[in-house]
Amino acid sequence: MNKEMLKHRMKLFVLRVIRMVEMLPETKTSKVIGNQLLRSATSICANYSACCSAKSTRDFINKLKIVEEEADETILWLELLEEAGIFSPQKLSPLKLEANEILSIIVASIKTVKKHNANNPKIVNRKS
Repeated sequence: MNKEMLKHRMKLFVLRVIRMVEMLPETKTSKVIGNQLLRSATSICANYSACCSAKSTRDFINKLKIVEEEADETILWLELLEEAGIFSPQKLSPLKLEANEILSIIVASIKTVKKHNANNPKIVNRKS
């Protein structure tokens, strides 16, 4: 999967999250968790986009780590929505699956770039 395909996949994920957040009940808890979920999910996409224009391998890895953190946080908010009984497991399952897949892709990417950089320490710019 190239960077444009992953960006597109992340955008589709965020759009699904946006639609789901719009369907949350009007309660204090839903509003707080929904806002946090929206922030972390949109941050995945925004930070990956920034990652694609990183100035160096170190910058690329650091930005990917932010994406990793935001994906992990997104999963937490989805789990809390389910465990609090605000959304059914059936409705959240596809979003949780996609968030976990995105997280796995990012973690694998970090490992690959670190390994590649260790083997080729003179690489300064990583735009792929």
